[in-house]
Amino acid sequence: MTASQSSAPSPAALPRRADAPREQTWDTEALFTTTDAWMAEAGALPAAIDALAEYAGQLNTPAGLLAYLKAADEVELRLTRLVSYAGMGASVDGRDAEAAARRDQAVSLTSRLSSVTAFYRPEVLALDEATLKGWLTQPDFAEQRVRLERIVRGRPHVRSAEVEALLGAVQAPFAAERGIHPALANMDLRFGTAGGTTITQGNVDRLTAHPDREVRREAWEHYADAHLAAQHSQAAMYAANVRQNVFLARARHYPDSITASLSPDRIPTAVVTTLLETYRANTPVWQRYWKVRRAWLGLDTLREYDVKAALVPPRAVSYEQAVDWIVAGMAPLGDEYVREMRAGLTTERWVDYVENEGKRQGAYSNGGGRVKPFIFMTWNGTMNSYSTLAHEIGHSMHSLLSQREHAYSVPRYTLFHAEVASNFDQAMVRQHLLQQARAEGDTTFEVQIIEEALSNFHRYFFIMPTLAAFELEAYRRIEGGGTLSAPDLNTLTADLLAEGYGDGVTMDRERSGILWAQFSTHLYANFYAYQYATGISAAHQILEQFAADPEAARERYLRFLKSGGSLDPIDALKEAGVDMLSPEPVQATFRTLEGYVARLEELLAQRQ
Repeated sequence: MTASQSSAPSPAALPRRADAPREQTWDTEALFTTTDAWMAEAGALPAAIDALAEYAGQLNTPAGLLAYLKAADEVELRLTRLVSYAGMGASVDGRDAEAAARRDQAVSLTSRLSSVTAFYRPEVLALDEATLKGWLTQPDFAEQRVRLERIVRGRPHVRSAEVEALLGAVQAPFAAERGIHPALANMDLRFGTAGGTTITQGNVDRLTAHPDREVRREAWEHYADAHLAAQHSQAAMYAANVRQNVFLARARHYPDSITASLSPDRIPTAVVTTLLETYRANTPVWQRYWKVRRAWLGLDTLREYDVKAALVPPRAVSYEQAVDWIVAGMAPLGDEYVREMRAGLTTERWVDYVENEGKRQGAYSNGGGRVKPFIFMTWNGTMNSYSTLAHEIGHSMHSLLSQREHAYSVPRYTLFHAEVASNFDQAMVRQHLLQQARAEGDTTFEVQIIEEALSNFHRYFFIMPTLAAFELEAYRRIEGGGTLSAPDLNTLTADLLAEGYGDGVTMDRERSGILWAQFSTHLYANFYAYQYATGISAAHQILEQFAADPEAARERYLRFLKSGGSLDPIDALKEAGVDMLSPEPVQATFRTLEGYVARLEELLAQRQ
């Protein structure tokens, strides 16, 4: 049995957070040297937040508005660093009650800031538009122009100061479900065992990819069963979250929740509908893949617990090897890009990748309050770990380059921007590794890379469009006066999955249907999931551009990264040569997917 096939350690065998090797943890000291320093800042911030109220009624002159914006930026940046540190501590050890308390305190301070500064938007909108535009031509307002223009364009959806204060105050209680669900999933649910190993959030992906089909089946079924056992409470939580977002959309006079979510960033709803229509038109590519996967595995029927099974023996990948691959793969972006990236992945300690007791599931990149980017993940020594690291470092480099280019007052990039950068890094490194494998005639490594690609595509280009369609329908039902019971949600999910599976996968509809309950971040953030699918689509169209004209593509792509949030996402991507209102980016990604499937078919034929 190889290292990559060995059973995952039981939770009891994992180190305590306090015993984790320092080099495998992130550099939180760059934010606050100690928790006492954090507490001191948390104690000082309320007064700084409350002092912003003194600017109320003073924004009707250029000097008054500019003074407020600079003061508010300073407070918000301090709060961002406070929130980052608190969230990072809660992520790495969910059992740390003090870390949880710091996170809750940071959330409360965020709500306090929203409430205290509720006067800001109404006062800006009360200004004569021509007068404000005149101010924005002044050099002192150069760094404020983008955000003020965006406030003005949102005029129809900003309410009175009193209503804005109320809407700001409800943010903390309305965030309850986003905290309850991960607490349930990460701490309270028990998933049983598979092959004698206790199933955890940290090892479930490994177990559902285990070479022993019985272990895969146990892991997949028991994980689903644990969520089914709590399906009614989870449905109640999700329904409450949807109703809250519907309320907020209506309170701001939007026609529906999806428009409320997309409009601030000027993303037409047609982007989502075009994505879903193009995805559905191309599901035969996925169905072709399920059939070649079944043939590779030598199975009579392909079940859902077979979609992650390795087609060839898994490759063990060290963190150091992954860093080398990523640096080599991103070389087309230039020496400076890869030099800073390597430093962040190693000596600068951007990454927390150790596995320890209480560490939550998932991975993310945190902008770090303009101190340095931070990456959260758990390294498990597989190709999937390398893929996750490539994804998250794409986010971090996006943060680094855009923050360096723009003042804090310029809006940060959106999730829609962000998922392009992360998926592009994965695509670029993958292409490099495939070229290397083919040059060396290493078909086993080639299959391993294709498997990593298809695993990534499965999550971002199969599961995420499915969740996007699920979310769109769930909101439509509530907006139409309907309900969201657990049976309703389970049936909807199973029906949507069946569209992509076709006759290629034999479903267990009850367990398939609970998939929606297994995603904390994706469904509790309003219209979030679709952006993974648009991100991977834009990334692959940009990758095609690198094949056609590497130098021009590099210039356009780095310009996209450096633009940050200074351009709306659709406009930023147009600068990069991508039109998200057309089906072409999605079709480009299906072309890549189809190429992987075709290559697997060729290699399968050679084996037979």
